[in-house]
Amino acid sequence: MVNEKKIWQKTVLGIDSTIEQAIRNLDHSALKIVLIVDKEGSLAGTLSDGDIRRSLLRGMNLKNSVFEVMNRNPFVVPPEIKRDLVLQLMVVNGINQIPVVNDKRKVVGLHLWSEINSPPSRPNIMIITAGGIGSRLRPYTENCSKPMLSVAGKPMLVHIIERAKLEGFSNFLISLGYLGEMIESYFGFGDNFGVNIDYLREDSPLGTAGALSLLYPIPEDSFVVTNGDVITDIRYGELLDFHTRYDAAATMALRLHEWQHPFGVVQTEGVEIVGFEEKPIARSHINAGIYALSPCSLNFLKNGEHCDMPTLFQRLRENLKRTVAYPMHEPWLDVGRPDDLSFANAHM
Repeated sequence: MVNEKKIWQKTVLGIDSTIEQAIRNLDHSALKIVLIVDKEGSLAGTLSDGDIRRSLLRGMNLKNSVFEVMNRNPFVVPPEIKRDLVLQLMVVNGINQIPVVNDKRKVVGLHLWSEINSPPSRPNIMIITAGGIGSRLRPYTENCSKPMLSVAGKPMLVHIIERAKLEGFSNFLISLGYLGEMIESYFGFGDNFGVNIDYLREDSPLGTAGALSLLYPIPEDSFVVTNGDVITDIRYGELLDFHTRYDAAATMALRLHEWQHPFGVVQTEGVEIVGFEEKPIARSHINAGIYALSPCSLNFLKNGEHCDMPTLFQRLRENLKRTVAYPMHEPWLDVGRPDDLSFANAHM
């Protein structure tokens, strides 16, 4: 939203202004919209260069009032509306600007397509754990690091980095272990991918959390961690925002998993049959292998000691640190077995 520096205020004109003044306003602000306010300062309408062109074709001149040509019923949104919904409104209605108004219809900001359609830059680090042996994926991993296995024509790590890049992330750390030189040779320092990449090198397998004990210096801000074999459309930025909003030490993305029993289930009490359930569906939340962590969480790791993420979360809970769950609904696949790899290549 264009409001941090009140740039949108350049677009504001009084309702008694002329079309000529509106044209000058458009040239001055370069935001392609004029916000027309009444004497009380409330939004009365909007004016675009298209509105002005159509008015001149109808025979109006530059001295006519903006009141005569403005859109008196523009799309507006309240300040609390989410970015995704604003983007949907723009797409569905074919508009590039939406004013933000409060409950008194005072203008407090302006959403622009050019800004809302591009992610905010995030200085936060994203860590990808890629040091595992990938024994379940043999023979594919005998000569290839698991995160470097090809899915839809490119390594899984590339999918992860490209997805995070779309979310505004540009600073990455990759933990290296088994065949780590293959990863480092492919990515280098990230120049060819438009990002910054550095590495954490494990002398022995440290688990999904243990590699974080090698972090130096300690990040100043919260950061995202993902397993290197998880392909997903999750919004990493929203996960991080969720983590910050709940002031958590650690946040775990959870995926709803459904499993249908292959047989009819008989319910009994002693020898008595009391009910039947035909092939019931069991539902549970599973660890999606994606996390947001605050720097304080690193205090519960020992340098160079093996530790998996569930263990770290348990330590945090035992020390009264807040751990929260982020429910995700986006497509997700843990490429841990040959069948998963085949499925990923067939459906991406």
